[in-house]
Amino acid sequence: MAIARQALDMEQRNELTVQEARRDVINLAWPAVLEQLLVQVFNMVDMMMVGGVGPAAIAAIGLTNQPIFLAMAAFMALNVGTTALVARFIGAGEIDEANTAARQSLLLTVVLGMIATAALYFFAEPIVLFMGAEPDAVGYGVDYMRSISFGFIPQTIGMCVTAMLRGAGDTRTPLRFNLIGNGINVIGNYLLINGHLGFPRLEVFGAGLATSFGRLIIMILSLYAISNGKSVLHISLKDKFTPRFDLISRVVKVGAPAMLEQLIMRFGMITYTRVVSSLGTMVYAAHQIGMNILGLSFSPGMGFGMAATSLVGRSLGRKRPDWAETYGWQTSWVGNLVATFMGVVFFFGGSFLASLYTDDPLVIKNAATALKIIALVQPLQSTQFILAGALRGAGDTRWPLISTLVGVAVVRVVLAKVFVDVLGWALVGAWLATAIDQCTRSAFIYFRYRSGHWKATQV
Repeated sequence: MAIARQALDMEQRNELTVQEARRDVINLAWPAVLEQLLVQVFNMVDMMMVGGVGPAAIAAIGLTNQPIFLAMAAFMALNVGTTALVARFIGAGEIDEANTAARQSLLLTVVLGMIATAALYFFAEPIVLFMGAEPDAVGYGVDYMRSISFGFIPQTIGMCVTAMLRGAGDTRTPLRFNLIGNGINVIGNYLLINGHLGFPRLEVFGAGLATSFGRLIIMILSLYAISNGKSVLHISLKDKFTPRFDLISRVVKVGAPAMLEQLIMRFGMITYTRVVSSLGTMVYAAHQIGMNILGLSFSPGMGFGMAATSLVGRSLGRKRPDWAETYGWQTSWVGNLVATFMGVVFFFGGSFLASLYTDDPLVIKNAATALKIIALVQPLQSTQFILAGALRGAGDTRWPLISTLVGVAVVRVVLAKVFVDVLGWALVGAWLATAIDQCTRSAFIYFRYRSGHWKATQV
């Protein structure tokens, strides 16, 4: 009801002040930001619990995450198109078309999910070996990838429904479901990693099973949310899921550059990961801990970016590009305040955060150094996340693609190889490359948004 009242309030306005825009941003963004933060905190707890098995287990999960993220590229792109299209339809008051577009996305998600699940399970060992895993990490990596593949279809369906709801302006429902699912994941970790309360000790395989079960619960709750008649969107298994190729093509039109962006991102990250993994299991474990903690700063940026996507998309659906621009800038302003705080935490509290994962002093020292480097670019990283979300809400997914191509595939990968392999700066060099990449992408996104050309994008 609160979401409906907010939407009605926005509809009745003739003008939009900065104060009203900030209020709308905070009302829509705080559930998404809190959701992303809680998801990342649960991921951190997950990693800490796995850390009890040893540094090789931490390294193994880090190595398997990148190819899993690569497999997620198509789904993330599909969700970008879904959110943008649903937001436009909702903004224009075309609820039936919004529901139809949501059904098309769900249909595509199920088909692609089955293919990806089979690939991850049956090719787990070759993938882990390709990632450059040391012998002590290979077994852990294969176990984790196979167990995590069981939850791949539930994960992608849950993400698809979440994208629909956010396009409709509902960021609170995904928060509740992710809180429940990730809580179940942590309980499963406790029971299965080390074997408590009579459950078997499954170590890394148990961690993957717990994650998969948590994602199954999120999927069930998400499907219930859009079928119980309480949401603006409504999808039922009784509905006809006949393909509507006109809508599918519109989703794909927006999502295709986003998919290419994700593919470039993941291939770049895989190459980058291989460079870091060549430094050995202990150094890579420190790197993975740093990346896991860094996810805390990704979370607010992603949450505010999701809010920007919805607000910009709905504003353009109402034929109010002036509102769309205001929402983008004000979301970035609020998000940068949070990012600055995160930077201070990383710079001064990195050692403490790393010590929660391991008691190895060298691993802690390396992870803390990496966090100091990335702390300095937190506002720029936030700008990149949020304004890219605004561009996606407008359907302008090409410039995020260009920024990723230049930033990740060129700047990060090339500089990492130079800093690590040529100059011998080890982990410090790898994270300097990451920081420069974030600065590069932020510049591309900022100047594209400032140009205003995205307002004319057709979805």
